[in-house]
Amino acid sequence: MASFIKPFHSHYFSRTVGPPYRKRQYSFAGLPGLMPLVRAFLDTSAAERCEEFQFLFTLLGCELVNNAIAHSRSSERGSTYRLTVDRGAKGMTLICRDQGSRLPQEKGNFTAATFEDIEAGTATGRGLALIDALADRWGDNGDPKFRQVWFFLAYDLTENPWSHIDIDDLKAPEGSGNAGNTENFLKDEVEC
Repeated sequence: MASFIKPFHSHYFSRTVGPPYRKRQYSFAGLPGLMPLVRAFLDTSAAERCEEFQFLFTLLGCELVNNAIAHSRSSERGSTYRLTVDRGAKGMTLICRDQGSRLPQEKGNFTAATFEDIEAGTATGRGLALIDALADRWGDNGDPKFRQVWFFLAYDLTENPWSHIDIDDLKAPEGSGNAGNTENFLKDEVEC
């Protein structure tokens, strides 16, 4: 993976607090196998924040990247997507700019799936539903040729729904065959 890191950018992937920055960006080849590198970039970008913020920022960022790889031309041979982190006084914004939709699309903004659609199994935009539920704000530029999807996450997570999740509510009922797998479920969500 080190061969995908441009010279003089190794501090973007250290997972430690590095030199101060206001904005940083990096272009990634659209290969699913590079997700550990993407996670390292996102973790490092939020390294000076609390563990919960870092986890949530990385989780939501991986969701944007998964969408770029799955639904855009960024995953075609030789194509890339670019992540831009903008760190402000009250929170961080992440922008994912891809190479445009594989399928013809009209101009317009994305919409997140509703929980009713997800439960009915008819949902598209399930990842955006996660971003919609946990980011303070999100959106996109509405251009299917070069899509930019972004979210803003405030440093103060007190009002964020993430802070109100009770881990016991996520555990499967006894006898369901999934009891005790909550930690694995949450770990898989962060792994992207």
